[in-house]
Formats: sequence, structure tokens, C-alpha cells
Amino acid sequence: MAGPLASLKVVEFSGLGPAPLAGQLLADLGADVITIDRKAAPADPTDINRRGKRSVVLNLKSPEGIEAARRLIASSGVLIEGFRPGVMERLDLGPDSCDSSLIYARMTGWGQEGPWAQTAGHDINYLALTGALHAMGDADRAPVPPLNMVADYGGGTMFLLLGILSAVIERGVSGKGQVVDAAMVDGVPAMMGLIHSMLARGQWSETRGTNWLDGGAPFYRCYTCACGGYISVGALEPQFHALLLEKAGLPDDHQETQNDERQWAARHVSYAAAFRCKTRDQWADVFMDSDACVAPVLTFSEAQFHPHMAARQTILAPDGIAQAAPAPRFSRTPAAMPKSPTAIGADTDDVLEGLGYEAKARAAITG
Repeated sequence: MAGPLASLKVVEFSGLGPAPLAGQLLADLGADVITIDRKAAPADPTDINRRGKRSVVLNLKSPEGIEAARRLIASSGVLIEGFRPGVMERLDLGPDSCDSSLIYARMTGWGQEGPWAQTAGHDINYLALTGALHAMGDADRAPVPPLNMVADYGGGTMFLLLGILSAVIERGVSGKGQVVDAAMVDGVPAMMGLIHSMLARGQWSETRGTNWLDGGAPFYRCYTCACGGYISVGALEPQFHALLLEKAGLPDDHQETQNDERQWAARHVSYAAAFRCKTRDQWADVFMDSDACVAPVLTFSEAQFHPHMAARQTILAPDGIAQAAPAPRFSRTPAAMPKSPTAIGADTDDVLEGLGYEAKARAAITG
């Protein structure tokens, strides 16, 4: 295995959402990630969260399957699961059943404890409870969910990974593992330090669409272009704002009153009219190589072909399936380029053999 995490062995109980992404990102960086699956299935190159992982099918309804899972967990340094609280305990695979050196990483929306811990939810619900969703979208309509990237993957996956790697470092000192309780409703507020600071200083209004970063400022929002495409404008700092005015042909005297909120509504209108005069790609050429903080709004299918993204090979297409390259990048221990996912259960025999099971014993374990 290549990458900085080549010494890390992880067992992941397969599921949906932020936990599989965490496993994928660990595998991208070289970790040996083995998923425990319920039923074999053909390889699916579009199931990107499975890339770089090995898969073993175990019957967790049988004593033999549970015992095999215990052996696999005992041979690993990290366990990832994304079930509701109590599910793993009912399988007799909870933290108390595992070695004290294991890092037991649990991913949920609401957390392991609390009045809502046992209720269902999705990204939009977790985001709603943090206050963040209320701030997203236009002022004259209901809040708009930002795909599922903020709560599921930002507040979920990234904090699960932070917890795992923090626990790995601590284990190197103490020799002990621990439970990592990663909850999306904890992770999203943890990313809101700037917003909480601005709220405390009276610099943020809870009226949507009236602030610096929520589309209220005419110099920090998206505009429709002549072609129907969009251009993103993020000229917050005065020196960048001055370049925006110059290159977009907007009035110079706007620089003096950039942050005068009384002017913003009128400037939304005038700036929108200005940006409708050229196509998205024409504006991209106007602002090319400038510090005006302006960029074209690309579709998913366009992103990989932008010169900057293409130069960095940020998006790859193994087997014709567009997907992100491993990130971040390392100078001394670079990650290998990702390979397409293998079939679910493709590694069952190899994994069970490595755990000491002979061929005759495997049928009861997997069936």
C-alpha cells in the first residue's frame, strides 16, 4: 500500500453516508480498509466510496459470523460503524466486547446520547438543528439545503476522521484505544467559529441574505450572465474589491462605501445588470489571473476540464467514472492513484484465510 497511512488497518461495517466516505479517504491514503458486508454483489465502478477497500461477506446472524467479525476486529487498529446507538451492542460487537487498544469510531447524526439519539434523520435535519440551515438561501424563500456536504460530510466524515487520527496519535502515547463519538450536530457547530464570533460582536444578522457571507453583500454572491450561466464574486478585501470594480466596469466611488449596508440592495441590481452583459466564459477571461476573487460557476461535468483543475489532476476518471483524486497531497509518502472498487465479497476467502479459517469452515461464516 502507498500513502502516509499504510501502517493503519481498519475494519468498516458497510453502510451509507459519512462512514463509508471516511473509510474511502483512509484507504486513499494507504490504510488497509476491510468492509464487513452482508451479501456478495458484482463490482460497481460507480460506487466510489468503495474504492481501495477490501470486502468480506459475513453472516452476522450466525455465531460463526460474529466470531469471524471478532477475529477481524481484533486484527485491526480501528473500527468504523455508522449504525444507530445500540445496534453493535445487540450484535455483541460493541466497544466493551473489543480489545482495549481498539479505536472504536462511531458515526451518527444526533450522537450516541441525547433525546433524539434513537430517531432517524438526514443531513438537512442535522443541519437544521445547528442554526446553520436557517442562514442558507435567499431571503425571500425557505432555507436551501447545501446538498449533503455540510452536515453529512463536513460535520460528519471530517470530524470522524479527526477523531480517529487524534485517537491514533494518543494511542501511540498511552497504548490504549477509545471510543470516538462523532455526531454531525457536534461537527457543524465546530466549523462555525467565525460565525459565532461575528454573532457575539453584533456583526451578523440572523435575517438571511443581509450579511457579508450569505449573499447580502453585492461583492460576495453569484450573478447570472448573458448565457444563463453564473459567475461567483467573492471580493471581500478592499484591494480585491477595487479590482472587481475596475474589471467589471463598475463605478470607482463604490470603493469608499463598500461596506455601507444601506447601499447593498441598489448595488445588487446594478451589479446584476452589469454581469448580464457578457457570458460566463467571457467574464472568466476578463478576470483570468486577477486577484478580484471572481470565478465561473462550473457544473460537475465541467469541473474536471477547467485548466487549473486539469493541471492538478484534481478529478480523475478511472473506467470513465469521474471522481476526486486522493487528497491532501504528500511530498514524501504520496498516495497511489485510486483503483475501481472490486466486487462486494471479493476478498472473503483471502481475509478469512488470513484469520486462520480453513476452507471447510467458511461456509457457515458467510452463508
